[in-house]
This record gives sequence, structure tokens and C-alpha cells, in this order.
Amino acid sequence: MGDEKIRSTKLKFKGEKSKKKRRRDDGDEGGSSSKRRKDDLVDPETWVFPDNPFEIRGPTFIVHPSDPTPISLNFNSTTNRVVLHILDKEKAEDDVPPPSLLDRTPTDVAQVWVTTRVAGSPTINIRSGSGEGKFLSANQFGIVSCDRDARGPQEEWTPVIMPDGMVALMNSYEKYLGLDEVAGGSLQLRADSEEVGFRERFWLKIQNKYKQEANEEEKKKKEGMIGTPKIDEVGTNHMFQAWGAGRSVISKEDKKELKRARKEGRLSEAMLDRRSKLKSDRFC
Repeated sequence: MGDEKIRSTKLKFKGEKSKKKRRRDDGDEGGSSSKRRKDDLVDPETWVFPDNPFEIRGPTFIVHPSDPTPISLNFNSTTNRVVLHILDKEKAEDDVPPPSLLDRTPTDVAQVWVTTRVAGSPTINIRSGSGEGKFLSANQFGIVSCDRDARGPQEEWTPVIMPDGMVALMNSYEKYLGLDEVAGGSLQLRADSEEVGFRERFWLKIQNKYKQEANEEEKKKKEGMIGTPKIDEVGTNHMFQAWGAGRSVISKEDKKELKRARKEGRLSEAMLDRRSKLKSDRFC
């Protein structure tokens, strides 16, 4: 019995590849780079909190800190509805106290949503991780549903990270997602609040590997903005200066300036390439 391997109880998803943990460097101390290295040492499949809105992507766990017990947003694939699931409803057999709110992770696929975003857009789409993948949406009356196969304006959400790390989700009508108490004391999910209060605040958890990917992309984006922008001059000319037989048109003044620059040695190789391409390129 002692030689048997312990089977992991961590929730995994289809298509994910297992990654080895990195060894910790005991000599690493302090500094901004130290924090990045510590993040790299975290298991890629560990559930973590996003620090910025652009980090919210991939599998997502959404929990509301309701009193007396927290509630997770689950998806019922049979009814295509969002279910408010009480996390402490199932008691442990050995009476072990439940984990703290911030330490909770999903234990069922129904608790996992998949967050995606269009490149460059501040809005996100939240799709169910189980079933056929339905999008979470809200109409102009604040009614929340999850039965659509395609995304549109009503399926767009803008995440707003609050100072305490919690997240508010604003729909396309600039109203916030939240819990609403109805007759009988039961709760329902609505998106018609104009302000962010306790009912409109959620804890969102994502997997560490997606957080790292988001930060790498953001880093590359900033480096690209700082560096010299690369412009496809030929493509731009084709788009805005194509007339007649599909040729790229150059004015007489430009031709004279090119000849003059060439004679004076001011014409770079890039400009020579540009000139030759502009003479020969045609639209397909």
C-alpha cells in the first residue's frame, strides 16, 4: 500500500497538457523580478486571482461571498440556465470544516466557465464550460440567460476589478451583474444594477497558466508600442491608392522626389524596394 501513487483530485479539463513544476531557487530574494519568478514557480493549473482585467481568460470560477454561505455560479446543461449553487450544501463525511472563501476551487465542471475576448477589446464573453457552450447574456431589462450559441452585444461583459480584488461585471447597457432577493427570500441573478455594492461583487479565479499568457502578451504589446512601428507601406497603398487597372498610383511630384533623392544618395534601400514594388505590384 505504501508504494501506491496518490491520485490527484485536482479538476482537469479535456485537452489540457500536464506541466512539470519548476524548482524553487532558495537564493532568490526580493525585487520586482522576484515576484515574477515566484509566479512562474506556481503550478500552471493552480487557481489564482486576476490582478488586471486583461488577465481574465480561460477557465473561470465565479463565486459570490453570500452570507452565511458563499454561492458559485453554475451552469445546468439540461435546462441551459444559470444555477446559484450553495458551496457548503454538501457536508464532508469526516466533518472537516470547509476551506476559506479565498482558498476555494471548483470541484465540478458545472462550476467552470470559459472566458474569451476579442483581441484589443476591453469586453469579455463568458461561456459555459459544460454542455454545448452557451454564452452568458443580459438583455435591456436585466434578465440574465445562458442559452445562446453565438455572441453579440448582449453577451459582452466589461470586468471591473475593485480595490479589494473583487470583480464587478458590467453588461453592454452599463448595468452590473448581481444577486437580487425575491419573494420568499430566494436569490436570483440579475443585471440591472446601476451601482456596485455587495451584491454586485464577485470573486473570480482563473488558472495561473492563462494569467501568465496574458501578461506575456501585454508585455510584448507594450514593447511593440515603444519600438519603431512596422507599417506595411505596400499594403497601405493598395488599400487607399488603388484605382484604374488595380495599380498603386504615385504622383509626379513623388516620382521627381524619388529621382532627386537617388541622385543625391539620400534614398535608402528600403525606399528602393518600395519603389520597385510600387511599379510591379497588382491586385489579384
